[in-house]
Amino acid sequence: MSPDQPAKPRRKPAKPAPAAPAADARPGAGRPGRSPGRPGADGPDLRERLLDAAIACFVREGIAGTSLRTIASEAGVTPALLHYYFGDKVQLQEAVISERVLPAFQQLREPLAAAGDDVAGLIAAFVNGVGRVVAAHPWLPPLWVREVLCEGGALRDVLFERIGPQLPQMMTARFAQAQARGEINEDLDPRLLMVSLVGLTLFPAAGAPIWRRLLQADDLDFDALRRHTLALLDRGLGLE
Repeated sequence: MSPDQPAKPRRKPAKPAPAAPAADARPGAGRPGRSPGRPGADGPDLRERLLDAAIACFVREGIAGTSLRTIASEAGVTPALLHYYFGDKVQLQEAVISERVLPAFQQLREPLAAAGDDVAGLIAAFVNGVGRVVAAHPWLPPLWVREVLCEGGALRDVLFERIGPQLPQMMTARFAQAQARGEINEDLDPRLLMVSLVGLTLFPAAGAPIWRRLLQADDLDFDALRRHTLALLDRGLGLE
């Protein structure tokens, strides 16, 4: 370069590109968040736990006397989460009926339908079926007594409109048919026979905490009650 030519300016060294931010190592970082407005949940079985809590409160305090806040406290969740899953109390009550109460009685209906015209098989299927249902759903008898038998019970209409046509009315009709064929005692009233069967099965199950304590009968479980009832219906008291 000649002395008369101006010096070229020196280029400044290029700045290094900024480093990419380090990945967030916190648990759950980078995962898509929950959709707006949806409360957190403990797992896929949370809905079942909420229904269990509702039934426990209904048995203990009655449907009318139970608030959503009480159920939420029983389940260990917030009322907002309970509201998210079920809306209001009316919707929660319907969920208990449609997802717990009616399926329990459906389990009882299936063996009855399979008994056909055999009246002895029908009675045995009812007694055995109630025993299995009560063993699987011990909350059912006390809830039934409180919410069906007691005046103003919230489940009475469920009996009349949704269970009655499928179980007691169906069995009463089959008892009447068997009586017309001469297969059961003509002095029996088929309607009261149905009442007697309920009185020998569902009601003793509901009163078990009382008679077990009164009679020092903690050794008698629902299976023992089932066997006793079948023996009583089959052979009576043996007083002849």
